[in-house]
Amino acid sequence: MRAIQYAAPSTVEDAVAILAEHGSDARMLAGGTDLIVQVREDARDTGVFVDAKKIPELMDLSVNADGSTTLGAAVPCHQLYNNAQFAASYGAVVDAARIIGSTGIQGRASVGGNLCNSGPAGDTIPPLIVHSAICNIAGPDGERTVAVEDFCTAPGRNVLADGELLVSLTLPRPPAGSGSHYLRFIPRNEMDIAVVGAGASLVLDGESITAARISLGAVAPTPLFVQAAGDALIGLTANEDSFAVAADIARDAASPIDDMRGTIAHRKQLSYVLTQRALRGARARAQGGSPTNGH
Repeated sequence: MRAIQYAAPSTVEDAVAILAEHGSDARMLAGGTDLIVQVREDARDTGVFVDAKKIPELMDLSVNADGSTTLGAAVPCHQLYNNAQFAASYGAVVDAARIIGSTGIQGRASVGGNLCNSGPAGDTIPPLIVHSAICNIAGPDGERTVAVEDFCTAPGRNVLADGELLVSLTLPRPPAGSGSHYLRFIPRNEMDIAVVGAGASLVLDGESITAARISLGAVAPTPLFVQAAGDALIGLTANEDSFAVAADIARDAASPIDDMRGTIAHRKQLSYVLTQRALRGARARAQGGSPTNGH
């Protein structure tokens, strides 16, 4: 059994120094709901855990002067759905936070940790994409930002270099008349990995769509931003015919694999169905209602 070192820095600068010193052998530890399991099962070779929860910037959840929201990388999921202001603004992110594992898992798991795990089926990533979230990264060479849709590069891999950490996410203030929704299909009723996940956001002017973003999970090597599907909706009426147009594009963009969770054909069809349901839910929220998931 390999001995694992533990570090608990209290500043971003100290965390960067520890990560830079140990290189790929060090990993940030937020909730640990993915990392600890991976290390225990020898799926990830890690010798140093760097605790994120003692760094104020990583635990910050606040609204900025421009109306955007800063979400620290280590803020646990339960804080999001228990924060009325956040829940009212970022419905799709809250949808995902509510379905990650059990209530106990949600007490530790973080959106930032889910993103850094970079699994193709990560539930919080499509919602972050449809909300145009930006990653705030710190490292030995200073700070930089990356759009969430560009963060994951392969299954379990992302743009973070040795010595870098995800400090926080910036979520732009949703415009008036906007709404978002995320949902997934899983084989069991709860606590399972998505066969397909779909997120959507809409901005409405009356019944007309003025902006839209659509993202899929578990249908490509990384969570998928289907920009063409959202762009196709602009100027259309927010109705079933329009949603079917976007769903066709999303289905065509999906490039899933056959595995124990589902077939290519099944995942393609689910991409079509769930995109429509996500759009219905986003429309409902944009109009002041609640999603019904299209059932």
